[in-house]
Amino acid sequence: MSLSIIKPGLLDTVQDLGRYGYSHWGINPGGAMDVYAAKVANMLVGNCPTEAVIEMHFPGPQILFNQNTLIAIAGADFSPCLNEEPLPLWTPIVVRRNTVLQFPQLKKGAVAYLAIHGGIAVDKWLGSYSTNLKAGAGGVSGRQLKKGDDLCFKDNRIYFAGMLREQDNLMPLQWRVNVRKTYKHPHEIFIIKGNEWEYLTGTSQYDFLQNDFIVHPSSDRMGYQLRGNMMQTSHPIEMVSCGVSYGTLQLLPDGHLIALMADHQTTGGYPRIGNVIAAHLPKLAQLRPSDNVQFKLVDLDVAERMFLSQQNDLHILERACREHLNALVC
Repeated sequence: MSLSIIKPGLLDTVQDLGRYGYSHWGINPGGAMDVYAAKVANMLVGNCPTEAVIEMHFPGPQILFNQNTLIAIAGADFSPCLNEEPLPLWTPIVVRRNTVLQFPQLKKGAVAYLAIHGGIAVDKWLGSYSTNLKAGAGGVSGRQLKKGDDLCFKDNRIYFAGMLREQDNLMPLQWRVNVRKTYKHPHEIFIIKGNEWEYLTGTSQYDFLQNDFIVHPSSDRMGYQLRGNMMQTSHPIEMVSCGVSYGTLQLLPDGHLIALMADHQTTGGYPRIGNVIAAHLPKLAQLRPSDNVQFKLVDLDVAERMFLSQQNDLHILERACREHLNALVC
């Protein structure tokens, strides 16, 4: 064993980038809520972005490291500490065996990710490590992590203990990621028009773009329920179920909205008034209950440019992290 769960958090699961190609079976992609943060955490420790990570919500878990390793924590800030010594986010950190990671205080964000150098040794289900709670498959027996769970790491040949001074339990490495661009203006979310946008009345379209919405406490990995001005359509709509995706904004019969999240259903029969652009899904994922959010309408060209820019930055980051780690080891 390489890592043990001493105390579970609110909802700790093993996730990766998702399980694609099975929607026709009713199996949604799932995966990490904040794919950007999960990718970056893996890159920081020299992993492929598709490796399994631990997704955590607050209150977070207490985790015992049974061997020396390299970790990175990305996403929400839950004030991570190793043996009560604060840890930086978005930074690769060498940690000593027999130390305990915990998250005592919520500062900002909703989901955090722990990546381990080499990756976590769990079995794939339909090509993905991600935990599908509804199907009870993937991750660790298809469930959230619980007290006493032991997770093994994949093999690596780096002698991390040699990087630590005798008196130290941890050593942050000398590079980190600047994520201000990705999470700038965290409550402003860009969308493109959905297939049924024109069905909204003019007043509802105006209200949607001019007023804030509040994330309802009953929100979860399936969808964020949004409360604000009631939306209305110009005439009653009867729809057959249509394909939906992460970030689809659906209009419910009661006039409220729901933003579909990572564990969304594969199809839905409610009007799709908008879709959150891919580059802003990380900001959407980090919203918490009672947070406010304002939507801004952009065209497809803007959405594509922002996505391509974000992906280009990730490619540069991945190469840089591997070069830094290779230089350190050599």
